[in-house]
Amino acid sequence: MTFHLFRRLVQNKYEAPQFITKRSFPPQQGHHEGNHCGPVGRSRVPDMFGEHVSSRNETGCGADRESQRLHSFMNWKRNLLTDSGGFQMVSLVELSEVTEEGVRFRSPYDGKEILLSPEKSIAIQNSLGSDIMMQLDDVVSSTVTGPRVEEAMNRSIRWLDRCIAANKNPDRQNLFAIIQGGLNAKLRKACLEEMTKRDVPGFAIGGLSGGEEKDDFWKMVTLSTDHLPKNKPRYLMGVGYAVELVVCSALGCDMFDCVFPTRTARFGSALVPWGSLQLKKKQFAKDFQPIDPDCHCPTCKGHSRAYLHALFKCDTAAMHYVTVHNIAYQLSLMRTVRASIIEGRFPEFVRTFMQRMFPSRETYPSWAVEALASVNITLD
Repeated sequence: MTFHLFRRLVQNKYEAPQFITKRSFPPQQGHHEGNHCGPVGRSRVPDMFGEHVSSRNETGCGADRESQRLHSFMNWKRNLLTDSGGFQMVSLVELSEVTEEGVRFRSPYDGKEILLSPEKSIAIQNSLGSDIMMQLDDVVSSTVTGPRVEEAMNRSIRWLDRCIAANKNPDRQNLFAIIQGGLNAKLRKACLEEMTKRDVPGFAIGGLSGGEEKDDFWKMVTLSTDHLPKNKPRYLMGVGYAVELVVCSALGCDMFDCVFPTRTARFGSALVPWGSLQLKKKQFAKDFQPIDPDCHCPTCKGHSRAYLHALFKCDTAAMHYVTVHNIAYQLSLMRTVRASIIEGRFPEFVRTFMQRMFPSRETYPSWAVEALASVNITLD
């Protein structure tokens, strides 16, 4: 295992491994984001915050023009990452069509037809002024097989070249390539070989975390990290479960993002070191402990499980409170991972983490055991 505790960007750096807190920009109508970093505590904010750029930027929101960059708009003084908007190929599949030109959407807001090309995606991200920009890639679900996977992989390489050419701020903004190839090792290797020929500041591992078997998942992660440059960031997209964060940190990934901590909060699920608490359940009606007695987030310092249980019945603020806690949990977990690496006790940390997360050795996920063994971390 080789760890890089600080990853350098064009103008900045961040601690690694790092979980990226994410939300959509602009906020989606009728959708409760519940994702606000401020309440997590200024001393505990992440090094990086991610914005998913939606097709709604095409119709204008007021903050996506040169005069109003995201850092100023949000009063955010640390790193910002923007996604390309390409994930809508999957999330709005019935409203989109992919061609060599780009992705053509039927806007879910007003029915207007929108073309998101690699050049347009980069232009939007340039105007937003993010520290890290993602290339527009041809996204297919990880469970898709056949010719479509190869088509998407090759198109993603061609689109990367168009994104590089379109980037007007290479001295200020870091453009990341996104490795595709699905679960096909041959295609993923081909994509890795081609994309690593481009001198981009970082690489993302895409096309995973879409419902595939975990055995396939970790092997594709390992294949990717084995072939990516050791001196550049490796961003594993769409990963946010605690076990996945720990295991994939061991496999060589150092950036992660996922909607999981915020999405699960909306359903009353609070993340804790031993799993999760389903706060809507009746058993918490008279439980006056904080979610986690060892957590120092504003939610745990100010509210009991019983209060949150009651609040979920009548007030959407409950989602916000649990979101704040869940983000704090993710950030705390990654701080602990980093501390264990610095102190040279990462394997011991992994063993302690697994023992607390699972009631017995027999309940450890087999994929996690095998993945950790591949980097010489045994759980006995």
